Amino acid sequence: MNEEEKPRRSPFIFFAIILIVLSLSIVALFQAVTEYLNGNPGSGNSLLLMSLIGLSASAYMLFQTRRGMLKMTLETPRVSTTIMCNKCGFKNVRDFQRGDYILKEAEPCPKCNEKMVIASIYREVKEEKS
Repeated sequence: MNEEEKPRRSPFIFFAIILIVLSLSIVALFQAVTEYLNGNPGSGNSLLLMSLIGLSASAYMLFQTRRGMLKMTLETPRVSTTIMCNKCGFKNVRDFQRGDYILKEAEPCPKCNEKMVIASIYREVKEEKS
């Protein structure tokens, strides 16, 4: 499996970081209000700026994570099995069944009644619109 085929997951640590930044931003906002009420607008301004930056960063990260999760679809690809008769050349394509492998003997041929053999197993690839 290459990088494109692996399902992407949003790790829990990323959400924990977002929650920590969000909570620290809220604490900084309360401290800024306290500094303003105590008559110290200089440190209140810096705390307010830190709070707004933290709130906007955590909101942006949360929005991007949610948008990425909405795009992520985990549908299983369709896998098909081709069964072929070696005597008459009859081919049959059916859905993959657990236990299928190449050169495994399958059901008898409907034309000549000989045992058919699994010739190939493949995944059907959907082309994505760009």
